[in-house]
Amino acid sequence: MKTDTQLRRDVLDELQWEPCVDANQIGVTAKEGVIMLTGMVKTFGEKLAAERVAKRVYGVRAVANDIQVHVPGAFERTDQEVAQAALHTLKWDAFVPDDRITVTVRDGRIILEGTVASQYDKEAAACAIRNLVGVKEVVNSIVVETEASLGEIKELIESAFLRSAELDARRIAVEVHGGKVVLRGHVSSCAEEEKAAWAAWAAPGVTEVDNQLVVTP
Repeated sequence: MKTDTQLRRDVLDELQWEPCVDANQIGVTAKEGVIMLTGMVKTFGEKLAAERVAKRVYGVRAVANDIQVHVPGAFERTDQEVAQAALHTLKWDAFVPDDRITVTVRDGRIILEGTVASQYDKEAAACAIRNLVGVKEVVNSIVVETEASLGEIKELIESAFLRSAELDARRIAVEVHGGKVVLRGHVSSCAEEEKAAWAAWAAPGVTEVDNQLVVTP
């Protein structure tokens, strides 16, 4: 098992390896497998990218992302400009049901609301706008509502786990309570934990995923 010093070094090296992240602006500390990210970046997209990079390092059990977004003067936009850009982007994204989503902007902070038929639609909306210039944060308050049959959810999710080369289905238990899915068990990395959650969300009829998987490298 890696020491905290080794884990910190590996995360720093991985951040340096990632082209969309300015690793020189990010601080990293490690304690018992938990990574804390600090520092200041220019965009909200870069903040999220740094978190994804840290989670894919073997030995990382959790990531606390305390990176701050500071938009440089040349990239500053008014809330009205950000809102217009967000609406335009959602409208032109073929994967986003923009007619069911509303956008509110306060001091560079975008709040998405509305209802969609799947978690994929919800995440697609957030992904479409998080890299816009002037965005400091995206709060995704969109609600997933579905009328799909719930009877085969457990079987569909377990089959998806078995098909995946990135998951050890034997270590993951699936519980279904209405549209809510609970995942229990152990995975070897944060990346595997996220992969399992995404696979669960992909099943029709799922409105909530309670991911209780424990990362044990």
